[in-house]
Amino acid sequence: MAETKTATKKAPAKKTSVKKVKTTAVKSVANNTAEKKKILFVASESTPFIATGGLAEVIGSLSKALASTGKFDVRVVIPLYSDIKKEYRDKFSYLGNLYVHLAWRNQYCGIFTYEQDGVTFYFIDNEFYFKRPGCYGYFDDGERFAFFSRSVLEIMPFLNFYPDVMHCHDWQAALASIYLKTNYCFREEYQYIRSLFTIHNIEYQGQYSLDLLCDLFDIYGEYRYFVEYNNSINLMKGAIECSERFSTVSPRYAQEIKDPYFAHGLDPIIRNNAFKLTGILNGIDDLSYNSELDKHLFANFTADDFSNKQVCKSELQKMLNLPVKPDTPIISMVSRLVSHKGLDLVTNVIEELLHDDVQIVILGTGDSHFEGYFIDLARRYPDKMSANIVFNGDLSRKIYSGSDIFLMPSKSEPCGLSQMIACRYGTVPVVRETGGLYDSIKPLVNGYTFSNYNAHDMLYVIRQAVENYKNKTEWKKLMYRAATTDFSWNHSAKEYEALYFDMLK
Repeated sequence: MAETKTATKKAPAKKTSVKKVKTTAVKSVANNTAEKKKILFVASESTPFIATGGLAEVIGSLSKALASTGKFDVRVVIPLYSDIKKEYRDKFSYLGNLYVHLAWRNQYCGIFTYEQDGVTFYFIDNEFYFKRPGCYGYFDDGERFAFFSRSVLEIMPFLNFYPDVMHCHDWQAALASIYLKTNYCFREEYQYIRSLFTIHNIEYQGQYSLDLLCDLFDIYGEYRYFVEYNNSINLMKGAIECSERFSTVSPRYAQEIKDPYFAHGLDPIIRNNAFKLTGILNGIDDLSYNSELDKHLFANFTADDFSNKQVCKSELQKMLNLPVKPDTPIISMVSRLVSHKGLDLVTNVIEELLHDDVQIVILGTGDSHFEGYFIDLARRYPDKMSANIVFNGDLSRKIYSGSDIFLMPSKSEPCGLSQMIACRYGTVPVVRETGGLYDSIKPLVNGYTFSNYNAHDMLYVIRQAVENYKNKTEWKKLMYRAATTDFSWNHSAKEYEALYFDMLK
């Protein structure tokens, strides 16, 4: 300390000069931040920290894409789950804590932060709610995510961060939109926050008994009509009613959910609020899914030179104990093994298909009867079928890159990412025309499609693709068009940017 004081006395002019420069720099940064529109993503998961499906990829990738434009101060808030890897947890900074009031509860809420790719992430800590394996599937999920949603609004004064747009995702974050326009609507600092609610899958709506309205969700009086639907609580319905806008993850899905076949009972609400509905197709992280750089592949290749894709194919065949046949097309599925993914169509005709000159590779977990069926099929057709009943990210990349045809015959698909990933690796998709599959894959441009939910319609199109595979010159052109289709977040981020600015008019 003595040395510092002496140095200060000797050079007072220099000290003053440094002070001025620092003050100017701080003011400059503050002004720059003030010019940016503030966006807060509220979600139950996000890559790279925790992921159970496509929602996490959207949050991680879209936030990064928006931040890269320089027009937004983008922040993301998710729960601090115990399953978040230690390599990340060790880097989180503790900001402080407060107590969150929810009905008769008064619960601890710790706030941690971490910055990556220009995005500030916040993590809501409460071990009673989030120190458990996984993210979902607990009897008290309603209470857990009610606490999370209430915490999002409570931490805003603590952080001195009031977003211009609060962008909430799926039913787990629906209450944040609802609370903003009910319990918090009379607080001056919250009155200018706009709310956007995005539906990633309308099947999961957050439905609970009306008995829990006050005691669990802290919703009283006239506000009950926002969430009341079909004699129960419906949190997704409440978020749609309370938000300035709501969106889906593809334009086609935005139209489909107006129909009872797709809407799981919510179609009257969708149609009543259709004036504020937008559909924006998701993208994928084109740096992560890059055949030229991906370290998971047996060999890297580009859209201009697919020669190493044959290496990926032969090594995959060896790895899965299939005969190495370069001219036999590999048809693959990387999917949850559940009926709405079109597995009933597949089980109807797969043995018929196995009599053709093809090999079939399946990766995924799901319903036990589908798992058992594919395991038995692989046992009966060991030279033609490989069933991998496991969740394995490394193997999925090897399958995407080593396959020739990728099958995705979903009954419904809000967006779908697998068909886009397959394209990135030059693997030609065969998809059903629904949701984001319809928006992303066009017949003979970058894949094959069929419209009716019919097993033999699907089989006909698969066989058409197998027949065209024999024409190597035309097939390579199709592979090239698939691999060079722009599925990056650049276009989608521009659409969200336009939507945010439109909301802020």
